[in-house]
Amino acid sequence: MTVTAKSPLTSDGLVGILFGAGAFQLLNAGCELGLFTLLAQRPGLSSARIMAELGLAERPVRILLLGTTAVGLTVRTDGRYRNSDLVDGLCQEGTWAIIEDLVEFQHRITGPASVDFVASLRENTNVGLSHIPGDQPDLYQRLAGHPELARLFYRCMKSWSALANPILIKNADLAGVHSVLDVGGGDAVNSIALAKHNPDVRFTVLDLAGAVAIARDKIAEHGLADRIGVAEGDMFADPFPTGHDCLLFANQLVIWSPEDNRRLLRKAYEVLPNGGQVLIFNAMSDEAGDGPLYAALDNVYFATLPTSSSMIYDWAQYEEWLSEVGFAGIFRRPGDTWTPHGVIGAVKLPHAER
Repeated sequence: MTVTAKSPLTSDGLVGILFGAGAFQLLNAGCELGLFTLLAQRPGLSSARIMAELGLAERPVRILLLGTTAVGLTVRTDGRYRNSDLVDGLCQEGTWAIIEDLVEFQHRITGPASVDFVASLRENTNVGLSHIPGDQPDLYQRLAGHPELARLFYRCMKSWSALANPILIKNADLAGVHSVLDVGGGDAVNSIALAKHNPDVRFTVLDLAGAVAIARDKIAEHGLADRIGVAEGDMFADPFPTGHDCLLFANQLVIWSPEDNRRLLRKAYEVLPNGGQVLIFNAMSDEAGDGPLYAALDNVYFATLPTSSSMIYDWAQYEEWLSEVGFAGIFRRPGDTWTPHGVIGAVKLPHAER
């Protein structure tokens, strides 16, 4: 593994951190007010034209454009504005709608909880959950009492999946696999994506009753009811269904504690036949402890909201847990996009071959 030294912190870098909340608000404002969509459709507008199109007064437009240009979201040339090359490229390829969902997620869900980051670190629990009324101990149970927020959450989760699932599809090698159990598979988004690219493989989505009901509808919408089934159950309390030669944990093992992750992987090992494999897919941090930046910053969300034990673990931790419960042939398959998602997996071998 090549180790690349991090660039030294500069004064501009420190300004970016100190006023990081402001930088995000500029991104959020540009999304919510429609600035980036406007410039994608009509690049090269003057500030006066932008003021008219967005329905804003001169002062707010000057503040907005100074900010978006200073942070590199927009470019000003001869008094006219266009999106940066990155933003323009995302708009042209149709990815910008996903980014806007992620911005709304950060603004409405992660943002309010993030003010309790220090308290969450001191108390070693998800103190930020207090911003969502209720007495349940985790985000997922608490959202059930807030339908509008739940719809936002799951819409944004779908966008996260759309962004990351190409990595799953590329790196989850299902050659020779007959049946996959998608543990905690939610609305079946991962099973649906994999099924479309692996026509000879069957899938079963295991989750709680509410999620399974949604999954059935999604599966039917995609015409995959003959290849994707559902199983209602609690992944911790109930036995895993048998008859599968691959178990998938997609975006699950960032939610739970190391002890719970070992429990789940042990259950997977026990139910798999010899030669069966387990696949773990989610964002990963580097065992060097210095990044990637995405994982480091996203951990503010995991520290403050989902459960009392959530975090983005590093690759080596998963390898350690897999080995501890008996798996062999452990492999890593990092993604090659700007998100740090990847697949790590292993095989259950007969004792004589381990």
